[in-house]
Amino acid sequence: MDDLYSSILQQYWGYPSFRGIQREIIESICNGHDTLGLMPTGGGKSITFQVPALAMEGVCIVVTPLIALMKDQVRNLRRRGIRAEAIHSGLSRQQISVILDTAVFNGYKLLYVSPERLSSELFLTKLCHMKVSFITVDEAHCICQWGYDFRPSYLRIADIRKILPDIPILALTATATPQTVDDIQDKLQFRSRCVFRMSYRRQNLSYIVLRCPDRMMALMDLLTHEQGTCIIYTRNRQNCQKLFETLQEAHMKVTYYHAGLPAHERNAHQEEWFNGTCRIMVATNAFGMGIDKPDVRLVLHLDLPDSIEEYFQEAGRAGRDGQPARAIILSDGQELKTLRTRPSQTYPPEDFIQTVYEKICFYLQMAVGDGLNVTREFNLQEFTRLFHLNPIQTLSAILLLDNAGYISYTDREDNASRLRILATRHELYSAVGKEREVVVNCLLRNYGGIFVDYCYIDEDLIGHQTGLAFDSIYSILVDLSKAHIIDYIPRKHVPRITFLQRRVDTEQVVLPANVYELRKESYIQRIRAMEAYCTSMDCCRSRMLLQYFGEESADCGHCDVCEDKKAELPDEQTLQHIQDTLTKRLETGEATPSDLHNLALPTRVMTAVIERMREEGTI
Repeated sequence: MDDLYSSILQQYWGYPSFRGIQREIIESICNGHDTLGLMPTGGGKSITFQVPALAMEGVCIVVTPLIALMKDQVRNLRRRGIRAEAIHSGLSRQQISVILDTAVFNGYKLLYVSPERLSSELFLTKLCHMKVSFITVDEAHCICQWGYDFRPSYLRIADIRKILPDIPILALTATATPQTVDDIQDKLQFRSRCVFRMSYRRQNLSYIVLRCPDRMMALMDLLTHEQGTCIIYTRNRQNCQKLFETLQEAHMKVTYYHAGLPAHERNAHQEEWFNGTCRIMVATNAFGMGIDKPDVRLVLHLDLPDSIEEYFQEAGRAGRDGQPARAIILSDGQELKTLRTRPSQTYPPEDFIQTVYEKICFYLQMAVGDGLNVTREFNLQEFTRLFHLNPIQTLSAILLLDNAGYISYTDREDNASRLRILATRHELYSAVGKEREVVVNCLLRNYGGIFVDYCYIDEDLIGHQTGLAFDSIYSILVDLSKAHIIDYIPRKHVPRITFLQRRVDTEQVVLPANVYELRKESYIQRIRAMEAYCTSMDCCRSRMLLQYFGEESADCGHCDVCEDKKAELPDEQTLQHIQDTLTKRLETGEATPSDLHNLALPTRVMTAVIERMREEGTI
């Protein structure tokens, strides 16, 4: 079998050998063992389930949370001649049924599924008739209720074990604390413990916290002197857009990415960055999983993530080619103050959550006792403006109501476009030109019944099959719609709320401890760990990150702390001059003792001066 794995790797991917723990994971899952693989970002996770999927009989079910990522992986697998498909919310019930029937008849080697699809009656019915080789759970940390990226839909994965009790599960993640490692195996009901770990250490990556009084000045300086590809992370869409415009005005090759952009714009901006048209990507954390550009030299954070896990994921997108790279947090102290306010925003008071529930019901006109399984479009911006609510706290309240099982809130997916052909087949071909005919033929080839009723269509699929860009396809379909040859309803990003139980009286809305109190405490601990990482001046950055994930390591030698330790202390005269200057600033009120650590001096120098001042009673 060893030769089989290697030959598959060589045949489909062109690699001469496996990396790290890839082979161990493949052998374990092929031998029928439940397996957890801990691999750093860029460690080659996909190979660990794609190779055994080809080596084993049946179809591998791959559970992954991002539709864009599953589409991308399916597209890449097909280019390699591997039969793969994906099921997600952008498909009609008819399309999903056809895909599942094909899987039943062994039409695919890999079937990607979003976790929300797992509990549908259609999927579970068809699953019983499939020959499943094994189940892969990507981003497995999402199943941990105390983790940074918990998603309730992941808890449904274990239900599949009741249907397929003898089928092994492969769980994969790039960020897992020791507690998360145990929780993943418990929630997925591992029959025996089996964990393969690849060191999270990235020797080529320098972690730096750069203290600077003017972050924008420091940012411009870094971007001017760093000519390589760069990602800049900001906290929200408004800051993302504003920074993009600022850098554009400075004549830098920059683009931007956030969840509020239409899907085709996000794809276009991402492609500009990937192909090198723009070297700088300004993004929120929506620009995340599946980003695999090897030559990123710099990842900058202007705002702090909520956790070490999230920071480690984002910083880890630098230097995947093994060449030197840097992950830098720009700190002026304000971002730490903002970080400390987040627990009260993310976990607002319970009476506020009850109020939000009541107003949602009023807004969607849902009476007490009604609403079970009813889905309505929900405009969060309009809702908060109408009821004069804080948008951040309101969204947090909605997500807590989702976790508690009162509602389901969906803001991650785009509604698929719909299309119906109004003309007869003869009229259709007589009215379109050569370029349009390519699109029309693609529609007829992929969507049966399109003359009779509206079909959900995928412009990305049409683009892949015709070689046309999204904008060209969109323009052709709009023109045909204006000519009344077709009726085209473009996809749009519409948040939705589904009531998972009948509406109850406001005072009956109660959040369980595992949804509110315990998760809030866990969140506060993650915030404190992030703060400790940013404020520490005596522990190697890389070492701190690895210790958080339960891995012991020597100092990296090239983070800002390690570099500072190498710095020689100035002579006595220079130290005295610095001390006199600081003492004068304190006496005149220009600075407070807490300001001293933010001064642009090496940490060793600053520490030495402060110790002298303490001994003399100056501070």
